[in-house]
Amino acid sequence: MFPRLAILILAFSILPTSLRADTPATNLIAKPHEWFVSDNGRQTLECVLSWQSEHGDWPKNTNTTGKAFSGDRSTIRGTFDNGATTGELRLIARAFRATADHRFKAAFLKGFDHILAAQYPNGGWPQSFPLRKGYYSRITFNDGSMIRIMEFLRDATGTDQDFAFLDQNRRDHANAAIQRGIDCIVQCQVIVDGRPSVWCAQHDEVTLQPAAGRSYELVSLSGAESAGIMKFLMSVDDPKAELVRSVQAGAAWFAAAKIEGYRYRRSGSDRNLTPDPNARALWARFYEVGSNRPFFCDRDGVPKYDIEEIGAERRGGYTWYGNWGESTLNAYAKWSKKNVVD
Repeated sequence: MFPRLAILILAFSILPTSLRADTPATNLIAKPHEWFVSDNGRQTLECVLSWQSEHGDWPKNTNTTGKAFSGDRSTIRGTFDNGATTGELRLIARAFRATADHRFKAAFLKGFDHILAAQYPNGGWPQSFPLRKGYYSRITFNDGSMIRIMEFLRDATGTDQDFAFLDQNRRDHANAAIQRGIDCIVQCQVIVDGRPSVWCAQHDEVTLQPAAGRSYELVSLSGAESAGIMKFLMSVDDPKAELVRSVQAGAAWFAAAKIEGYRYRRSGSDRNLTPDPNARALWARFYEVGSNRPFFCDRDGVPKYDIEEIGAERRGGYTWYGNWGESTLNAYAKWSKKNVVD
């Protein structure tokens, strides 16, 4: 049985295929060379440098390109969450290429080394470093955090000229970190009834078992985060047999977890799920481990199997369904023709 129809706050006519949004810093990377050497560009880049913490990272949900930080830098709480840090690092790497200002290079290397230092020996990355108590120290796939770090490291060690200044020693360490990260992802894949399925949004940093995040983000199989993980795994060159099997199992789960015949909208006045035989397939944000039932949760941490049973604040303030599996299965159809293992 699918969840009953419900009412949400905020209206969206287009469903998300990804939960990852660009930040003000990443939106500037594509600026032309002339902007980086202009007065406006220089002023903006000074703002970005001012927001770098003493550890080398940047805070989240902050426009680090808009206004310079003028307080005590020891109070800046950096993170890898919500696109923070990797976006700024990409921008200042581009800035160094355009301006040859060695302050940008120094800031980049400080942040780059911080990312390498933050990785757990088992290959996972926490949401923030130095470690903090609570879910911040979990291996964090939520909102694409760990995958974003690995994509950044891969780009930085590739042929992109923005990172041409990166020394070979750091490249070697980063490539080793990427491989440890891939191995960690495969090991984190949740086993259900003896078979690999997909991933939780957070995993315990020691046991690698699925773990809770915020009060309404319980242990689960995550349709959204797992789609991002699958996309990254399918982009790995010359995948090992273990990775191929992991992707095969993930694709089987996405095919089984597909919800058809319903349209989802976040709205304060319309229904949440409406029957529609022509609607694109949906996947829930969270599935219960074992039963594979979609569930929903208020800030009290009590799971509900009917989205209508949670309060308006969470119904309208969180994305509970999306088309995440659609692009995943489309990509898998092509990928599987080149990657086969018994």
